[in-house]
Amino acid sequence: MSHGEPTSFWRKYIFSVDHKVIGKQYMLTGLFMALVGGFLAFGLRHHLAWPDQDVPLLGALAPHQYNSVVTMHGSIMIFWVAMPLLVAGFGNYVLPIMVGADDMAFPRLNMMSYWTFFVSVVIVIASFFVPGGAAAGGWTSYPPLSDAAEMSGVNWGVNLWLLAVAVEFASFLMGGINIITTALNLRVKGLTLMRLPMFVWQQIIASIVFLLSVGPLVAGAAMLLLDRTIGSGFFAPAQGGDPLLFQHLFWFFGHPEVYVLLLPTIGIVSEVITCNARKAIYGYKMILYSTIAAGVLSFVVWAHHQFISGIDPRLATPFSLTTILISVPFAVAMFAFLATLVRGSIRFPASMLFALGFIANFFVGGVTGVILGSAAADIYFHDTYFVVAHFHYTLVPSVFFGTFAGIYHWFPKMWGRRLNETLGKLHFLGTFVFFNMVFLPQFKLGVMGHHRRIADPSLVYDFLKGGQDLQVLSTVGVIGLLLTQVLFIFNFFYSMKAGKKADRNPWQATTLEWAAPSPPPHGNFDEVPQVYRGAYEYSLPGDGPDFVPQWQADSGGRTAGGDGGSADAAGDGRATEGSASTDREEA
Repeated sequence: MSHGEPTSFWRKYIFSVDHKVIGKQYMLTGLFMALVGGFLAFGLRHHLAWPDQDVPLLGALAPHQYNSVVTMHGSIMIFWVAMPLLVAGFGNYVLPIMVGADDMAFPRLNMMSYWTFFVSVVIVIASFFVPGGAAAGGWTSYPPLSDAAEMSGVNWGVNLWLLAVAVEFASFLMGGINIITTALNLRVKGLTLMRLPMFVWQQIIASIVFLLSVGPLVAGAAMLLLDRTIGSGFFAPAQGGDPLLFQHLFWFFGHPEVYVLLLPTIGIVSEVITCNARKAIYGYKMILYSTIAAGVLSFVVWAHHQFISGIDPRLATPFSLTTILISVPFAVAMFAFLATLVRGSIRFPASMLFALGFIANFFVGGVTGVILGSAAADIYFHDTYFVVAHFHYTLVPSVFFGTFAGIYHWFPKMWGRRLNETLGKLHFLGTFVFFNMVFLPQFKLGVMGHHRRIADPSLVYDFLKGGQDLQVLSTVGVIGLLLTQVLFIFNFFYSMKAGKKADRNPWQATTLEWAAPSPPPHGNFDEVPQVYRGAYEYSLPGDGPDFVPQWQADSGGRTAGGDGGSADAAGDGRATEGSASTDREEA
């Protein structure tokens, strides 16, 4: 590898080029930002439930302050929680070990990526403390609300928000290049493309989708910043500009971004379910090709966010069709997960519970997404709480249920100790129950016509006063959801130091990261591994353990019984043929 083992504290823990340290840095920063975003969620929900009371630690919220809280909650959760946890955190820590590499392809670029991301965190946190407060134009920052300071009452807060988003995207562009290059070029001998674990494939697809979609929004953010600072007028109708242009630029990125967050979770859930069902994943190639198709389709669905914004009505039908069509690949993946469970010898550790919780909740988000894909339904539900409930049923299962499934699964590998399973199961139970308590009532509020952008709608519309009990119920759910996370925080830090020690393969899993010591040393492996079989060979006919790891040359005479990245699925059963790169490379 291109760098030696660090000896100083700064090079080992702060400015490290080791992918494992950088992965932990991303994850810990993302979890810290989740606390900030979670507190803002509490603030806005408390205000909606009891608008005449002060919010603890925030005080009374004026309407413009409520707008800031909503804007920053959405922005932080999407850009500074979901992406660092799912893409950068797991991608950095797990992916190189899964392909048998000793580090990422470009370790120094990797370090630069994290610290660029950290600068964006500092900028967005600083935006809370500038005159006028944080951005208040919504997490989408549509002009004209964001185009001029007098429209939202915020000047520097919006400027810093735009700068932070642009810097953060620069960070993830570096990270995406690194993930793709590492996964394709640093595979060890025998690890053909069809033997890659599903998590690796989903990281590759997510990174490609991000790289291809982010450009327009970076350009839009730069144009918006120029409008605000030098009066360029790109989005100002009085100067010949068009505010709809920003919506197109935003959603060309914004909708694929949903899949950038969802695909890594599909990868995590694939690893957790197949390991705990003790069965090869059903339809390995079917899931792979479906998610590739979804990645392609994600670039032709964006205008369904603009059915009532003034786009040509003739565009509504084709974008409705593509929106409904994109639900098919994900339905394929979800039903493949269910098929994997059939006749499995299922275990239920906390990681498996969160994986199953993801599937159950994501189905609700997917079905309601099909409803909103219809222009006729969307025109009624647009800007109501139905939409809020829908995208939280899409994103929260992906971001938090997926993240927790991954943390409970790979924590022994990361820290060499196991999380407490009892606390983990209580954590799952509280998270599942309170999550549904928060967002199920919001479907009802949406059907009632409850507008989602009004700080205190009961003062404006009499017909909404009957929904106040649902607002209170939803807020109680948020409080319970946040308190439940105390169990996880305690479990995480306590187990890091005092948890039960884990051996290198505590789950009896088959993929390559479990061949490394727990935690992996500098360089990851005792010796360079070689791959002899597909990613998921469980419960094969014959005597002996119910799994055969990828790195095990002798299968004891047993043969793979199905697909799922097994030797049969690779199409040859040979150890080395088809690998694009059989030599470890130095960055």
